[in-house]
Amino acid sequence: MVLHTTPYSSACLHFLDGLSWSLVFPCYWLLDRLLASCVATSLEKRQRSQDPCSFLTLCVLIAAPLYLLLLLASLPFALLGFIIWAPLQAVRQPYLYTYRRPDKNQAEQGQAGGAGTGEWRPQGRSFCFCSANVCLLPDSLARFNNLSDTQRRARELGKRIRNGASRPQIKIYIDSPTNTSISAASFSSLVTGFRRTSSLDQRPEQVHTTNGPAETEIEPPSTECPLHTSGVQISISAPEPDPQEEEAETGNHRDLAGVDTGSMTASRESLTRYHGGDTAVGISSNNTLSHVPRTSIFKRPGRKRRHGDETFDHEISAFFPANLDFLALQEVFDHGATTRLRRQLHRYFPYVLSDVGRYGWKGCCSRFKFLNSGLLLASRYPILDARYECYPNGRGEDALAAKGALFAKVHVGTSHQEQRVVGYLTCTHLHAIEGDSSVRCEQLDLLLQWGAEFRQSSSQSPEGEKVLEDLVAFDVILGDLNFDNCSSEDKLEQQHTLFSQYKDPCRLGPGEDKPWALGTLLDPSGLYDDDVSSPESLQKVMENEEGRKEYLVFPPSKNQCPATSQKGRKIPLKGNGRRIDYILYSDEGIQQDWKMDIEEFSFITQLAGLTDHLSVAMRLAVSTGEEEP
Repeated sequence: MVLHTTPYSSACLHFLDGLSWSLVFPCYWLLDRLLASCVATSLEKRQRSQDPCSFLTLCVLIAAPLYLLLLLASLPFALLGFIIWAPLQAVRQPYLYTYRRPDKNQAEQGQAGGAGTGEWRPQGRSFCFCSANVCLLPDSLARFNNLSDTQRRARELGKRIRNGASRPQIKIYIDSPTNTSISAASFSSLVTGFRRTSSLDQRPEQVHTTNGPAETEIEPPSTECPLHTSGVQISISAPEPDPQEEEAETGNHRDLAGVDTGSMTASRESLTRYHGGDTAVGISSNNTLSHVPRTSIFKRPGRKRRHGDETFDHEISAFFPANLDFLALQEVFDHGATTRLRRQLHRYFPYVLSDVGRYGWKGCCSRFKFLNSGLLLASRYPILDARYECYPNGRGEDALAAKGALFAKVHVGTSHQEQRVVGYLTCTHLHAIEGDSSVRCEQLDLLLQWGAEFRQSSSQSPEGEKVLEDLVAFDVILGDLNFDNCSSEDKLEQQHTLFSQYKDPCRLGPGEDKPWALGTLLDPSGLYDDDVSSPESLQKVMENEEGRKEYLVFPPSKNQCPATSQKGRKIPLKGNGRRIDYILYSDEGIQQDWKMDIEEFSFITQLAGLTDHLSVAMRLAVSTGEEEP
């Protein structure tokens, strides 16, 4: 189980790859800029219409011919570089594993690093998973999705993700069965109840009791935090600020303590959880305290809801979940953007698998692959093993990218018997062309087959060594599957055996989602509208039915071409949009007596203006069913 820390096995091959790319890159960059100058985003079109003689228009008119001349001049060098580069791809590693040692502050706070080596307690542990399609294509290709400036977006994406995941997590404990409200005015009297804790494993014990049909969660106060006379205890867990924050941005885009301006506009979040019971009330809330007046924390009621007899909370959130453990990204294609994004993510996630896939004609590549798989996996827990597989049946423009599946095994704890507790993660991105249901079904078949093979091979001990069998805590699939559960055109995928082996928290059955499930594909034409320009404003729009109809992509109608923009559409729309980003989990492979419970599921708007997808997140609790010794 050797993880690949370099693209090539020898320094000589690495040097040749760098040399060839230095010859190819000028031609690649000039071609990208030339095509980008011919495809304008809706924001650029609006700016040009307001001022036809603007500086932007003049730059395009002058730059386009210059790019063309330089491109022609660079072609001989690019051809020479390509001749060197193409054969090297046959021996290139399928992914790059990087590890960043957590700094002193992170280690003290338990924010990152060494998380998986802790003792596995009988009450288990809670894990948070997130999946997002970030559309980091070369700039010229991203513009077909109405997005531009891929390098800037990559850096900003990383900042927003780590800022959302590393913000304080607040838990409020109330021992009174009747007084469950806290006013903003009374907040100052509760300041003495605050304490800082490690947010990873130092969570209060949770006692589950049965009260009629509903399950009540009782979270007793900790003795480390004295209870206020009002019967309220507040606990905050937050990592210390990053002392190695990058250089400040210029002008009004300057970051304050590493928080981007987009996150500042969405400083209040609806992550409030309520559990009613006879003896106690537990409320869990998350917010960014360092950037919000204290009194504003309780200004707005939480938007976290529990629908009908649902057993877990669901919400539309302006932030990534606090204490995010695993992040799966799709469409991280551009090499420079990958480097910038990885640098930002490493400030929160110690372990990252990036640059995943093949180029050229290697392996699955019956056609030449100009782009890799676009997959990226980041983890707070140590990665023990990883494997990449490429789908061999891509068609059309999708065949130009090495789309596939990335499998990873992570170490999340150690039992009392010194057995490793592990989890399995699968990150994938399926075929995108509409109408190719058979292609996607074949890829789902391969996904299940490869996953079973990976779990079997990674669980085998080396020959001649006797080791205890690993205990499996979870098996989760994350990614953009490019089909939804409501479109009539996707019936084949909706009935695939994948959903008999893995559970979808948002799904009632084939062709029917739960009422609260939300589409994740945004209408590209509206990405720059003021109504959805910030995480909080997009959150408000998504909470409104009319807003969803305006800015989400819905299943195509017979009366409208699928390529047509939906803005101003008068045809009645059913459902809540196309949900093509998934987080699935299976309880078949875990230990026999262990139990898995979803705590919450979130649709996230924090990447507003940076991608044409909503992110999805799920918090999963895994318990052993044993009693604490």
